[in-house]
Formats: sequence, structure tokens, C-alpha cells
Amino acid sequence: MANQLFYGDNLTVLRESIPTASVDLIYLDPPFNSQANYNVLFKSPAGKQSEAQVHAFEDTWHWDDAAELAFDLVMRGPNSDVADMLRAMRSFLKENDMMAYLSMMAVRLVELHRVLKPAGSLFLHCDPTASHYLKVLLDAIFGKDRFMNEIVWRRTGSHNSRKSFGRIHDVILAFTASKNSGFEVVRRPYMRGHVESRYSADKDGKLRFSSGGNVLTGAGATGGPSCEPWRGFDPGSKGRHWALPSFYEDLMDAAYLELSPTEKLEALYQAKLIEIQTGNAWPTMVRYLEERDGTPVGDIWAYQPYTQGTVWGTKEGIDEDVKWLGPTDPERLGYPTQKPVSLLERIVAASSRPGDVVLDPFCGCGTAVHAAQKLERQWIGIDITHLAISLIEKRLRDAFPEISFEVHGTPTDIDAARDLFHRDPYQFQWWAVSLVNAVPYGGKKRGADSGIDGHIYFKPDGRTTEKAIVSVKGGHNVSVPMIRDLGHVVDRERAKVGIFITLAEPTGPMKVEAVKAGFYETSYGKFPKLQILTIADLFSGRRPHLPWLDNKAFRQAPREHVDNQGKFAFG
Repeated sequence: MANQLFYGDNLTVLRESIPTASVDLIYLDPPFNSQANYNVLFKSPAGKQSEAQVHAFEDTWHWDDAAELAFDLVMRGPNSDVADMLRAMRSFLKENDMMAYLSMMAVRLVELHRVLKPAGSLFLHCDPTASHYLKVLLDAIFGKDRFMNEIVWRRTGSHNSRKSFGRIHDVILAFTASKNSGFEVVRRPYMRGHVESRYSADKDGKLRFSSGGNVLTGAGATGGPSCEPWRGFDPGSKGRHWALPSFYEDLMDAAYLELSPTEKLEALYQAKLIEIQTGNAWPTMVRYLEERDGTPVGDIWAYQPYTQGTVWGTKEGIDEDVKWLGPTDPERLGYPTQKPVSLLERIVAASSRPGDVVLDPFCGCGTAVHAAQKLERQWIGIDITHLAISLIEKRLRDAFPEISFEVHGTPTDIDAARDLFHRDPYQFQWWAVSLVNAVPYGGKKRGADSGIDGHIYFKPDGRTTEKAIVSVKGGHNVSVPMIRDLGHVVDRERAKVGIFITLAEPTGPMKVEAVKAGFYETSYGKFPKLQILTIADLFSGRRPHLPWLDNKAFRQAPREHVDNQGKFAFG
């Protein structure tokens, strides 16, 4: 399966494009019903206006026809358990914003369960606003015995509140499709204090476990095979039994698991993982600190500031690998709900293997697909905004210059472009702006149109940054006044060039009006001050005629480099 990025409603994409039982791991970070509006920030080059904000989406849900339809789809669906549960929730919550959110989520979660392989897992990232309702829905969809974990992730350093304790965590609900779901234990290095108190250096300088508790027996005589004598040691006669640490299972081959307790002891003795010393009442284990050793990760993932250096063998602090993104973090791309790649790496590493398929149906700025690509998984991403799709495309190509993936749902001909405009003019606008590598401006604006849909920054002399104004028109009635208006906006904004992008063919008088605006002159040549480009022009490869572009307005994802083990690492 090729890596794929889909623009569209994830419910439609799931039903039409994702086969049943084809995905190994699903991670979704849907809107939380937080009643908030979210903006994407685009960094303006030095010396220009402050960071531009584009209204990306509203995390606000209302009981309307779409919510009623989603509810009805669940009621008529094959899963009677989730239908009963959603009906009970509606009886309790009534027709309000929360019920709308849960209905829209339920119909999608049913589809996600369908596309999951029998050995697959689903991780749903949410917050305490609705996590309890979502868990009950997932119980109904997957079965209450398929719940694996509720992971608590610390998402911020602090949050002041005068009416409650500060809310600083998100919830990640993990469910498995069956009892046979794959899971790989993720370990973190021991704490420095643990190593220093329990290990000591031997004559060769290797750190050997030396603390108490390394005896291989436990209290109580069971009377079974675990009480049988071995090499002169008889635990049953002393009211004890053989109790071998589980870590030995990681050190021995698969046949070890089938052995009896005394056979395991002999195998460990021959492997020099147990020793018998004269004068000792019991054999003792031989355990050295290995690079693979560490504490299995629990269900609380909480970075602790100011603990740097407390993790053995590193300069890191507690859970620093899943630290939240700060406002100036180099990984941050300006997307409002962006999560750190390392958080997704934990999930992907634990619940999938190289070559498996990872799906993110609300992929936002693409963190999950980034982690999947980095860890050599195949991936599918879906988002309902062209703004997100263009951000993800750029992010992946910045981080993985040799990457190859397919993009579905974006227009590839004039008819598709026209259809997008009629369905959603704002999505058409974002898509058209992305074709010329412009920074989008405004988004779903209320009130008067500013005449600006995007900015292109360029350096006419290689040093000073200037800008071009991009205006997009998707209707049929384009006219000369629109070109004049663009000229006025260029002058008002102290820009140098105006780019008029139109779905319809411009008239002859429009072209004349653009020519009459004259040229922007630089030491590298003249550039038309007003330029008209059709969508057909852009499909054919034509682009605005400008000096050298300044791409600093787009935050760039750090490039991933392959280390000497063939693995990706930030560099």
C-alpha cells in the first residue's frame, strides 16, 4: 500500500477508499469540543508585519441536520451495542453541542473499527471534556474487554484556574481489535538514583546488579515443579519455591518459555546468567546493566521540568522524550493543536512494526504520518482542509526530501477545481493560494473582504524582503474593476506586485488594465506589477513572475537524517 494523503471528509474517505481490515494502527486527534476557535500562525520575514493568522477551524459543534444524520447512520448501522449506547446518551444529554460531537464521532469510530485489522489497535487523543463519553462509545464499538489503556499525557507546564486545579493533561484512550493485538513493550532508561543504588562496578568496570532481592526463590512451598531440588538446593524443604525474574525471558530464546523451573535454572546456569558461590544459601542471578535495560513505560507520560540529568546514561529529564511543544520549539509549525513527533513515536513503536499501515483520519499538520514515515511504517492521512493538506505536503518534503506519496482529492483539472469552488469557496481559495506557494491570509473571514487571500515574499536584491499580494476569484463574473481593486490593495499594503488568480478566463480589457499598471523595476529586471494567472495556467506549470522567493514565511520541519544504524534522527 502506497503512502497516501486524502483531502475530504474522513467518513466519506473511509467508506470509499479504505478497505476493511487493512490498517494496523489508528491514531486520531479529533477536535475536542472545546468551544474554541483555532488559528494557524505563519511567520512573517524580519522587518515585516507580525505573524499572520489564518482561521483554520472552529472546535464548536451544534445539534443540526448533520448531527441528526450522523445519529441516524449509527441507529441504522450493524452495531446494535453502539446504537443502544448512543441512544442512551441522547436520552441523558438531549440535543445539545456535546451530543452533536458524540454523534459525529460515533459514526466515524464505527468505520475506523471496520478498517482495523484483527491484530490492530486504536489510540484516540482527547481531553477530559468528553473522554468519559468517548470511552463508553469505544466500549460499545470494540467491546468492553478490548480496552487496553487510558494514557495521561502532560500537555503543558501550567494552567492557572481559580475555580479548579490546573488542567494540564490530555487523555489517550487505547483499544485493541482482539486479544491477539500486537504490543511491544517500550522501555525508558532507569533513573540515575536506581542504578547508583542497585548496581556496582565489577573488576572489569561493568555495572553488575548488587542490591538485595537477587535471590531466585520466593516465600511459600507450592508443592509443584517450582519446589523441585536443583544442584543441591531444595527450596521446598525450606518453605520456598523457585521464582525466576521475568527479565530472563528477554535474554533467552523462545524454547526457554517451555522449560520447567529446574530446566530453566540449568539453562540459565549454562548461559552464565546464574552463579553458585560457596557459602551462599541460594544460587544468585548474574545481571549486568545493558543498553536494552530500562523501566517499561507506564500509562502516565508526564515530562518533569528541571529534572535534566536524572535519567541514567543521558542528559534528559523525566519523560523528556514526550515533552510538550513550547512556543519557540524548532519542531513547531504554527498549527494550533500540534503534538510532538516523539509522542507519536512512542505509540507507533509500541503498537506497530516496520511495514505496518498507520492511519490518522484527522491528520492536521501531519505529526502521526511524520512519525510513521520516520519509523518505516506505511501511512494514510486524511484531513478536511486544503490548508492542512498543503502544510503536510511541505512538512514531509522538508523532513524527508526523497519521500514519495500520493495525494487524493485535490483538483487535477478545471472541472474538479470548479466543483471545489462551488462546494466550498474557502477551501478553493486555500488550494489556489497553495499552488503559487503563497502564505494564506485570513481564512473564513467575517465582514468585509480585505482583498488579500495570500502573500508571496521575495528578495529583489537578495537582502531586502518585499511582498506580492495574491487575490483569488473563483466565480464566472471577473471584470476590470477587480484588477483595479487589486492595484489599490497593492498600493495600500505597500506591496510591490499583485497576483490575480482566476478560475474563469480573463477578458481582454482586464489584461489591458493589468498592463497599464506598469512594472516593478529591480536591478535584476522588470516584473509586471499586476499579473493575471488562470487555474488552467497553474495546471500547465506557469507561475508568478517574481524575483528570488523568500520561504522564511513557512516554518520548516527539521530534516530527518539517517544515522549509522540506518535509522532516522533529527539533525
